[in-house]
Amino acid sequence: MCCVAPMWLYAVLALAVLWVAVWLWRDSLVIDKVSNKYVFVTGCDSGFGYVLCKKLERHGFQVLAGCLTQKGADDLQRGTGPNLKTILVDVTDASSVKMAMQWVQKETGGKGLWGLVNNAGRSVPMGPTEWMRTEDFHSTLRVNMMGVIETTLAFLPLIKKARGRIVNVASVLGRLAANGGGYCISKFGVESFSDCLRRDIHYFGIKVSIIEPGFFKTAVTSLEPIEKELHRLWNQLDPEVRDSYGEKYFEKYIKLQRFIMNTFCDPDLSKVTNCMIHALTAKYPRTRYSAGWDAKFAWIPFSYAPAFIVDSMLSAVLPRPAQSCS
Repeated sequence: MCCVAPMWLYAVLALAVLWVAVWLWRDSLVIDKVSNKYVFVTGCDSGFGYVLCKKLERHGFQVLAGCLTQKGADDLQRGTGPNLKTILVDVTDASSVKMAMQWVQKETGGKGLWGLVNNAGRSVPMGPTEWMRTEDFHSTLRVNMMGVIETTLAFLPLIKKARGRIVNVASVLGRLAANGGGYCISKFGVESFSDCLRRDIHYFGIKVSIIEPGFFKTAVTSLEPIEKELHRLWNQLDPEVRDSYGEKYFEKYIKLQRFIMNTFCDPDLSKVTNCMIHALTAKYPRTRYSAGWDAKFAWIPFSYAPAFIVDSMLSAVLPRPAQSCS
């Protein structure tokens, strides 16, 4: 009997090694003939979208970039070839999204759209929930969640025609809510929408992938707009609410944001854009991509922890209000 247990152990170990080897081999398979494939990306003025478009063009894709501003479009096209074209699009405006779809339809010449990357997003305002007004939530949800839904539904017939890919940019904060405001809510919404969409349309050969970046140095994590919005939120509070938190709380909250953004934001955006490219070029793209070491070893693992553990960890980091009862 003492010899049976090791044999079972060796068998299980061998199967595990085989499974990993097969997974790695399958994950490495890529599509061919990308030169005739079109990809439309939103939010290309800076950050992930800007870097992604440059890389996709170098890979040989026909890149169609949606920018919010003319300056962003001009900056992106500078130094690129004829395989990258831009259009101005506001994902919160249905007519703007429709015009972009019609432009893409014309550019693709009836071939359909291989890839749609919903990258446009914003982070502010973020802060304690009690400091928010309803419109503060709307301003973020319109871009990060409803913008993704609006754009996806508009472009879905083109994706369906090419049996292509949809890549939605969520966040680790769509797995673990760490601050108030619309950002976490919107990213949880993107996760849910993407899961439902994937299950609904896989029958047509369409693949849906979710990108879950950790903290990176982009316009979304820029300190200037974050601090500006926090001051606006603080100044609009009723005196009674402001007194319940106290000036020291506000000062410590600002310092905490500075510490997080200056310490933990990774400047290497390729960790995210490489995930996007894999989702567009892999024969078998993954359902979810955790981009960044903090995502892989902190945020995503913590998202599976019991709520009381996560609550305790966040409470230990956040400042305590002046009139706190505990």
